[in-house]
Order: sequence, then structure tokens, then C-alpha cells
Amino acid sequence: MTARGHDAADGAAPAIHVGIDDTDTLETPGTNQLARRLAGALPPGFAFVVALRHQLLFDRRVPYTSKNGCASLLVRADPGRPADELLPVLAREMRDWYVPGSDPGLCVAERVPEAVREFGRRAQRELVTQEEARAVARECGLYLEGFGGTEGGVIGALAGVGLLADGDDGRVVHRAGWQWPDDFAGLQPVAAVRARGVDEVREASSGRAVDAGLVDVGKHLRPSWRGRRVVLYVEPGEPGGGRAHWRALKLP
Repeated sequence: MTARGHDAADGAAPAIHVGIDDTDTLETPGTNQLARRLAGALPPGFAFVVALRHQLLFDRRVPYTSKNGCASLLVRADPGRPADELLPVLAREMRDWYVPGSDPGLCVAERVPEAVREFGRRAQRELVTQEEARAVARECGLYLEGFGGTEGGVIGALAGVGLLADGDDGRVVHRAGWQWPDDFAGLQPVAAVRARGVDEVREASSGRAVDAGLVDVGKHLRPSWRGRRVVLYVEPGEPGGGRAHWRALKLP
């Protein structure tokens, strides 16, 4: 585990980055579900902030369950609580979740070096290997472990940590205070969207902030992680197409 540190962009509380991948099969609950389970399993002294889905390289040479996504969790620790205390809890949950046919991996880090962030970006645009992932983690002093099968999930787990720390990638699949299953759907006032933990509603084409109106959020609220903030991108509703002034976009 790397030395304890703070993510200045996330405030004074120590930030812990968790990455998971390849945790499911076509017949079993997916990695996003496991991310929610991990969020609910944190011990006292650790607070869940947000869980993200990241899109990695979509290529037939890459084995994946569906669309090759990985997940990450941002956790804040009370002062003096090292990330090492989380490892047995997260490892136990990963082992309990394991199903034959999956190849799960787990990565946990406090400080995330640039090499790890670059690995995450590379995993989105080119083919990377398990050996590369393990080498980067070893050189940077990060915890990276596989929990069955080929252990190929260590690739996405390390990439998820890098992309989370980079702060400009991912779709929010869970937020502190959200319930699951979540009934926040359909037409919602912008104020209600903000009250759900969305830092900003922004028009995608112009980048301007949206402060009022009704937003069609669809079946589930799925904002994005941009600038280490939760941002919901929207586009204008269809003229004459109903009450919605805005329609939510689900960006990677």
C-alpha cells in the first residue's frame, strides 16, 4: 500500500480509491451491483462517497461479459485510518461474491501516481495485459489482487483506480444516500436532481449551467464524474414532446 495521503481536490479527508472488474458472468449480477455491496460493507471510520462505471477498450480481442466496463469507488477515511484496514473487508466481499467463470480483480490505493492514471487512459484506447497491470502496481506500491479464474480483472481494477483519480471519467452508478433499487426516475425538477447529490446540471452542447426546469432522467439517474464532481449533462427536450424541458444524457 502506498503512503497515506490526501486528494486535495476532494478536500482534507484522506481519499481511498478502489477498483474492481470481471466479477460476473452473463447469468449473474454485474460489477455495478458488487460496487454497491462494497459501499454498504465499509467498516466504521470509512465513508462511501461515489461509485463509477468506466468504459474500457471495446474490442473482440478483450474477454468481457458485456461492453467491457470496470467500476471504481471513492471512499473517505477518518484521520489516522489507513487503507490497509479496508483490505480484509473488501477481499472477503470479493471472495463471497465470486462465481465460477468470472475472473475478478481488486485494486486499492491512497495516492495514485501518474503511471496508474496513464494506465487507465491506455486501457480505454488500446490493448493492455495483465502482466503490464501487475508491473505498474508493483512499481507504484499499490495493492492489486486477483480472486479466481484467470485473474484478468486486475487489468480493469487498476484502470478503474487510475480513471477515478484522474477525475474526468465515468458514469455514477451509486452515491452516498442512494437506495437500491432506486425509484428516482422520470420527470424531476432540477432542484430535486441537485438534492440527490448532483453537484451540477449542465447543458452538454454549450456547457452552461442549468438551474431550473424539469429533467427527464430516464429509468435511473446516471450523472457523470467530471472535475471530481458529479455532473448531469442534459439536452433540450423535444419541442412539443411533453413536459420535460431537458433530457438527461448518460455519458461514459
